[in-house]
Amino acid sequence: MTPTPFSSLLIANRGEIACRIMRSAREMGLRTIAVYSDADADAPHVQMADTACRLGPAPAAKSYLNIERIIDAARDTGAEAIHPGYGFLSENARFATACAEAGIVFIGPAPDAIALMGDKAKAKQRMIAAGVACVPGYHGTDQSDKALIRMAGEIGFPLMVKAASGGGGRGMRLVERERDLAGAVKSARSEAENAFGAGDLILERAILRPRHVEIQIFADRHGHVIHLGERDCSVQRRHQKVLEEAPCPVMTSALRQKMGAAAVKAARDINYLGAGTVEFLLDSDGAFYFLEMNTRLQVEHPVTEMVTGRDLVALQIHVAQGEALGFSQDDVVMSGHAIEARLYAEDVGQEFLPAAGPVDLWRPATGVRIDAGIATGGAVSPYYDPMIAKLIAHGRSRDEARRKLITALKRTTLFGVATNKSFLIDALERPAFVKGEATTAFIAEAFSNEDLAAPKLGAEDAACAAVLLYDAAAKHALAQSVCVSSVLINWSSATKITTPYRFNNSGATLDLNVTPVGPMQYHVEHEGRTIAVEAVTIDRHEAILSVDGARQGVLFNLPDDAVHARIQTSIDGRDFDLKNLNAIIASTTDSAGAGAVVAPMHGMLVEICVAPGQKVARGERLAILEAMKMQHELHAEIDGTVTDIHFDAGVQISANALIMEITAAE
Repeated sequence: MTPTPFSSLLIANRGEIACRIMRSAREMGLRTIAVYSDADADAPHVQMADTACRLGPAPAAKSYLNIERIIDAARDTGAEAIHPGYGFLSENARFATACAEAGIVFIGPAPDAIALMGDKAKAKQRMIAAGVACVPGYHGTDQSDKALIRMAGEIGFPLMVKAASGGGGRGMRLVERERDLAGAVKSARSEAENAFGAGDLILERAILRPRHVEIQIFADRHGHVIHLGERDCSVQRRHQKVLEEAPCPVMTSALRQKMGAAAVKAARDINYLGAGTVEFLLDSDGAFYFLEMNTRLQVEHPVTEMVTGRDLVALQIHVAQGEALGFSQDDVVMSGHAIEARLYAEDVGQEFLPAAGPVDLWRPATGVRIDAGIATGGAVSPYYDPMIAKLIAHGRSRDEARRKLITALKRTTLFGVATNKSFLIDALERPAFVKGEATTAFIAEAFSNEDLAAPKLGAEDAACAAVLLYDAAAKHALAQSVCVSSVLINWSSATKITTPYRFNNSGATLDLNVTPVGPMQYHVEHEGRTIAVEAVTIDRHEAILSVDGARQGVLFNLPDDAVHARIQTSIDGRDFDLKNLNAIIASTTDSAGAGAVVAPMHGMLVEICVAPGQKVARGERLAILEAMKMQHELHAEIDGTVTDIHFDAGVQISANALIMEITAAE
């Protein structure tokens, strides 16, 4: 179809990329339209858009991959153009064709270019014909196991077995020995069929320890094709990128010119339009080989934006409207260095297994660019990709960008679901990465299983958590009192009250006792050691604590403000979700229910007003607790019979201590 200016844009995607596209579209004055599945009804990208349209149930096949439903949504909302983002339908030629047939502008290349470069075998054949160097391998049509095994013998080992369609590491196997080939072919074919609906495979000689370097290209309808430099995406796990940067640490002007020229040649050869990425493997001798071409915007595009100062999404939209790029290759200048970290919801210690769960608290750091698609109170869905945010730091030098990114990760809070945050910090601090020497083998070579295990809770970490729980309980008690000054917090007319805390983390149990010794000052006992903790400042989700004289910033969240038995903390980039096993939580104790009578605060149990076996009515007085110079009556919340009384009158008890239990009347 003939390109024409448009004023409305539907984003056929979700999460952080949908939000990122909307930002540029809005700056250009376009009306933005979101689509969503039932799992995303309240997601940030839906809230951000001018209009939103439901696609269907949560599974992607019934929502974000449903071409007919997305086209209907575009018609229903008056969308004149569709941006596919990345993933889902972004490299689906049938979707691009459907947009054209519906008279809707597709923000991307022509369907034939998508189809060609989406088939790895055909793409390699086309690039070889165009004179672009490719890794030696087999890209033939005979897909029998016998043919693949025969060709593997000619190529030699080690080699890669890859799905001919799709990407993201699915359908990809490294085979180092001939005896492992048959099993690798079978599993790769099965995975490819499940992921892409096609089981065709290609074989390539494995280049061990290469760098994964890609060139960002752009082409318009006026014959202009340029590149915007390279990105190094070598740090990967399971063939999924984790850290990306621009420029490549080992790039030279001469090498950039050669790789850029090869990428531009590849794009010209297929009459490409819009944004694309040509990916190469770069070996230690400076030789590079065509890997594949992604016919869409890349996840890591922000690092290119940071070093070139150009909005790639805006460029995509301008080109789709028929405009010229407006600049030449000589105008492309790279300034400084940018590094991106992908924040995944995953259990690093369980082989980076994707995770799902609630977003109890999301507080991104300031000072760096953050592209995210989550919000406090939301959830990470099990139906979609586990990447939930990207942090991008720019600096005058590579090391400045690296240090800024580490600081930002440590200052970013995501509680409620497991993430790879501490792993990212560790990777950025590893000597090989610091020196710019990371290859695709970096994670396998630099990290042991022990390195990938969850952070261990130390005594100082636990002391910080216990003091914050103690402080929260004291402030809650103060709020429940009448006309009591805050200066009385931690004051006692009797002996100091010591409160026990027990935390379990990674199978280890830590027992601590917290004793206030002055205003905002505490002694925390652990295995005969006394840790002095002073609360310098405590805000809602952030505290500065002095631990044995050393100041420590702590980000934290109390999931249940009324109970104060659970706390989520982030200390120097290490995240913990801790429950005080000594606390009895009445609201969640199945056996006792509302019959559990707990102390609402620290204090002296002055009087027990009932006896075991006594029947009581709802509202009847059960005990009297003295705290902060006031007496507080505890009343029955249900009708029933007193079954157990755990304390005698005249003793000091801590907040959340179980005083007695009542069995409900039938």
